[in-house]
Amino acid sequence: MSLLRCFVGPAGTLMALPLLALLACGPGADAPHATDEAAQNQAPASTKRDREAIRESAVAIFGTLPEEVTNPENPSSKEKIKLGRMLYFDPRLSKNHDVSCNSCHALDRYGVDGEPTSPGHQGQRGDRNSPTVYNAALHVAQFWDGRAPDVEAQAKGPVLNPVEMAMPSEEAVVAVLRSIPGYRPLFAAAFPNGEEAITYDNMAKAIGAFERRLLTPSTFDAFLAGDKSALTDAQVDGLALFIETGCVTCHMGPGVGGGLYRKLGLVKPYGTEDPGRFAVTQNETDRGVFKVPSLRNIKQTGPYLHDGSIGDLGEMIRIMAEHQLGRELTESQVASIRAFLATLTGKVDPLYTAKPELPESGPDTPAPDPS
Repeated sequence: MSLLRCFVGPAGTLMALPLLALLACGPGADAPHATDEAAQNQAPASTKRDREAIRESAVAIFGTLPEEVTNPENPSSKEKIKLGRMLYFDPRLSKNHDVSCNSCHALDRYGVDGEPTSPGHQGQRGDRNSPTVYNAALHVAQFWDGRAPDVEAQAKGPVLNPVEMAMPSEEAVVAVLRSIPGYRPLFAAAFPNGEEAITYDNMAKAIGAFERRLLTPSTFDAFLAGDKSALTDAQVDGLALFIETGCVTCHMGPGVGGGLYRKLGLVKPYGTEDPGRFAVTQNETDRGVFKVPSLRNIKQTGPYLHDGSIGDLGEMIRIMAEHQLGRELTESQVASIRAFLATLTGKVDPLYTAKPELPESGPDTPAPDPS
């Protein structure tokens, strides 16, 4: 029978129920065991059947990673992507010309800087961790509290944030861009509508177009596509346990997360003073609620949680199982899930993400302001 039926409730809601067909795969699963003789007699057929059943269920849960996350309101083009890549790396979008998007979301470090919170203007730090930009376009919204609906809107925020890039206004950003001669033809090619091309909105649209292709296919995607040998037995066991434990109640879809919000400490309270999504909605039920992060590249994108307070992935797995699902995992179970998570480490074309040569500043380009 389909494994999906074992954990999808009558209304289609994902349930953290044991998967009967995964008992032979889930390390440490609490369930009745067949006799040794029966297990030995059935092991070869069961293992083969379970691997394919697990793959089929995983396809139903996670779907297919696209090549690009499209936005009808921001059609992609090679000219727009080229411009967006330059803007992503350009520190002149910051007040002191020393912080770019790539400073906190380093593309050669899986889209993070590896710090609990990131240094911005004059070394100031915010109170939330900088999440990876890879696969972010798949998410239901942007930022930990979901205050930006998409990557285009997100691109506008840090530039004007006084702690991050600290530009005083949209007009100041546009003035800098218009003062750089090399940007004029690039903006005109990316936005050929006959109007003034260098605008704050167009800056964000170009960056968004670039980010919408920052997707990282991995061996897990090869497995989903039908290559059952793409994962080792240990990794398949980890995937089975990941499903059985109930992790997929939050970490589902092509991003393996990023598609919904959840209270931190859903089952067992987890202490945090961060109001989470409450700061956006002012709805008391959203206090301590955060966007569920994607688990793609999770081994490389620590430290974890909204405040970057957890540095070890194994500890993070234990904490999530305990506080979100009410489950206490053994060390072997943690190791098994961790083995699966390693298959989510993906690749991106280095020619796409390499730092481009930026246009030179013009004589009227405003000087850096360290104040």
